[in-house]
Amino acid sequence: MRYAVIGGGPAGLYFALLAKKANPGDEVRVVERNPPDATFGWGVVFSEETLGALRDADYDTYTEIGESFARWNAIDIYYRDTKIRSRGHVFTGISRKVLLNILQRRCQTLGVRLEFEHEIHDLKELEGADLIIGADGINGLVRRTYAEVFKPQIVVHPTKFVWFGGDLPLDAFTFIFRRNDDGLFQVHAYPFDAHTCTFIVECPEDAWRRAGLETATEAESIAYCETLFQPELRGRRLMSNRSLWINFATLRQESWHHGNVVLLGDAAHTAHFSIGSGTKLAMEDSIAL
Repeated sequence: MRYAVIGGGPAGLYFALLAKKANPGDEVRVVERNPPDATFGWGVVFSEETLGALRDADYDTYTEIGESFARWNAIDIYYRDTKIRSRGHVFTGISRKVLLNILQRRCQTLGVRLEFEHEIHDLKELEGADLIIGADGINGLVRRTYAEVFKPQIVVHPTKFVWFGGDLPLDAFTFIFRRNDDGLFQVHAYPFDAHTCTFIVECPEDAWRRAGLETATEAESIAYCETLFQPELRGRRLMSNRSLWINFATLRQESWHHGNVVLLGDAAHTAHFSIGSGTKLAMEDSIAL
């Protein structure tokens, strides 16, 4: 078998290593348009159930992930001057960059062919592949090529959000609700190592406009959010990684496969960041396939 995987994110890399592990004689190729150390985001979250699935699928990868993650079992909600903590919710977080490095190394060990900084412009370039895996995201080439077959439905949410990192050590999933003269803002934050967290800010579009964030630079957006959430940040700083205000898009489609083509992860479906399951679902797709 010859596999061609478009997209070197968690879904594409994990499928590639699982396919090569299952049949070492098969040819598995991953094509990614970005450099190997490029990532847009901060941390990712796994539930205990997902960790169990990763353990059963490839123990070597599971072990290395286990050496790099942060774990917590609480959810904190901040509303006005009140903090509410709910316990008994066990989750694990890991840096997205660390996760990608682990998956890349495992692919290389198993003999997967990784091609970075190589963009596919036409699926005809993959002629000869027995199976083409579209793991190239919501705007990916594979889904667009067969849009008439997959019949995607995309709903763009009316709120704006931005994906920051922060040097704030957290010990819980953290939800913050804060209203000021511009409107209501909320935060979805979680740790992914002992010193750093993902810090997502979301607000209605009218609040975003009143706050001047429509024309703000990344530095100005950070300054605004640091001031707004100073009581919870306690002097800690927010960090940017191409952190731009965007609208979340929910993708659903009638089919995820056509002939010898199949979609994984965000190319097949999206999950809102508030449930912390985008990467989890993508890697579970890879296991299922």
